[in-house]
Amino acid sequence: MKRSLRRALWAGAVVALTVAAVPVTSAFGAGSVTATFASAQDWGTGHEGRVTVANGSSASISTWRIEFDLPSGTTISSFWDADVTSSGNHYVAVKKSWAGPLGPGASFSWGYNGTGPYKAPLNCTINGASCGGGTPPTTKPPTTPPPTTAPPTTAPPTTPPPTTPPPTTTPPSGDKKVVGYFAEWGVYGRNYHVKNIATSGSAAKLTHILYAFGNTTGGRCTIGDSYADYDKAYTAADSVDGVADTWDQPLRGSFNQLRKLKKMYPHLKVIWSFGGWTWSGGFTQAAQNPAAFADSCYSLVEDPRWADVFDGIDVDWEYPNACGLTCDTSGPNAFKSVIGALRSKFGSSALVTAAITADGSNGGKIDATDYAGAVGNLNWLMPMTYDYFGAFNAQGPTAPHSPLTSYTGIPQQGFHSDAAIQKLKSKGVPANKLLLGVGFYGRGWTGVTQAAPGGSATGAAPGTYEAGIEDYKVLKNTCPATGTIAGTAYAKCGSNWWSYDTPATIGGKMTYAKNQGLGGAFFWELSGDTGNGELIGAIKGGLG
Repeated sequence: MKRSLRRALWAGAVVALTVAAVPVTSAFGAGSVTATFASAQDWGTGHEGRVTVANGSSASISTWRIEFDLPSGTTISSFWDADVTSSGNHYVAVKKSWAGPLGPGASFSWGYNGTGPYKAPLNCTINGASCGGGTPPTTKPPTTPPPTTAPPTTAPPTTPPPTTPPPTTTPPSGDKKVVGYFAEWGVYGRNYHVKNIATSGSAAKLTHILYAFGNTTGGRCTIGDSYADYDKAYTAADSVDGVADTWDQPLRGSFNQLRKLKKMYPHLKVIWSFGGWTWSGGFTQAAQNPAAFADSCYSLVEDPRWADVFDGIDVDWEYPNACGLTCDTSGPNAFKSVIGALRSKFGSSALVTAAITADGSNGGKIDATDYAGAVGNLNWLMPMTYDYFGAFNAQGPTAPHSPLTSYTGIPQQGFHSDAAIQKLKSKGVPANKLLLGVGFYGRGWTGVTQAAPGGSATGAAPGTYEAGIEDYKVLKNTCPATGTIAGTAYAKCGSNWWSYDTPATIGGKMTYAKNQGLGGAFFWELSGDTGNGELIGAIKGGLG
């Protein structure tokens, strides 16, 4: 797949939109076991709600069940850290099996994204008693409780949320993985920093962050951008914990910010990814001496200055024994040898992962390499199930860049997510070691007259950072989706035609991932999402 998104796009400057957390709280009094609803964010057309279960009793509780009604005009679209079912406007939320007992004086929070402005729930009970303690309500509250803060009628505010969001509980190791890329160059023109992972609410939903990218110069792991990685000084306003860097501290940059983020969210794991579309050339030399390559990677990842930041290494080789930006002829066993050397050097406790081709065609890139032979030494594989089609074919035909399934008229057979997943499974890759890929961006053409896929074009549609590519957070407003095909969305605006995933299509893809028994999902990349994390919320909620 072409992944020019991953090139260092330095030009331009856009300030990432963040939405203020609105401290609208719907508490239902005090009691032994209570549930408190709060509006973490409210942007008028939608909101993020957080629910805190508090055990004020002297004994542990092994489970909890919250039932409530939502007023007209608001619904729950996705949720995390609880299992939520609904019938009409009546909702039931129960404790996740991994959450464990809630001890005396302890509390637990789960969250959801909702449509419409935040409204306090009605008729709330927890374990059969009032959410505020005592007996269940015998009469219904008013159907429209007065809001503590009027919902906004204009665009979302740009004031950033509080600097220090509350940490969440640690998900179990066996839970579905939600893995997101953080692009090191995003701190420049995109103005997207590690702090944004927290203020968007994404940190609470992620299980793993992939830091992209380290280089592979000369068959060795090397630093990608030393200034962004460990030298850039952060002000108090831009720092994860509100504390400014000093000139003489031993570690600054994104590495230090990731260290702070992990302290705030102890469940998070960070993996350093090497290669990518631009920097995969060094893997060819690495394959000639895998042990030496692994030694260099271990020395860099475990450098004493930042050893505590990283939990492992990711290989993004585009592509072994095939062509990407350059062509590799190392043979079908090269990838397996490199992965084996990394696992031997890093040991069994480190994470060793890989992003791989999603070319499911006969004789395609998956067939060129023994991925199944390497999987025993990998924690998981990430077939990049996006960038199948795009304006790198300037004349078209227009086609969704991340189709889940095939469809009539698809330009290339085997270029869809299900083809890649089924091919890898048929070769012996366990389903639970496969993550489904999602793009937080769209690909588009211009000079298009046909609304449906399959039209001709004259070139790439204009994009903020690169022609033919645009973030979801931009497209949702400038070119809203008008149709769906093969499990993803598309839109025609004027002469421009775009394809991208929406919260709704991501929900369908997550259902597919669960039905296939996959280990979870991953996405490229965090800065493409909205300021309130719409897409990652859909991934987290869809995986359950």
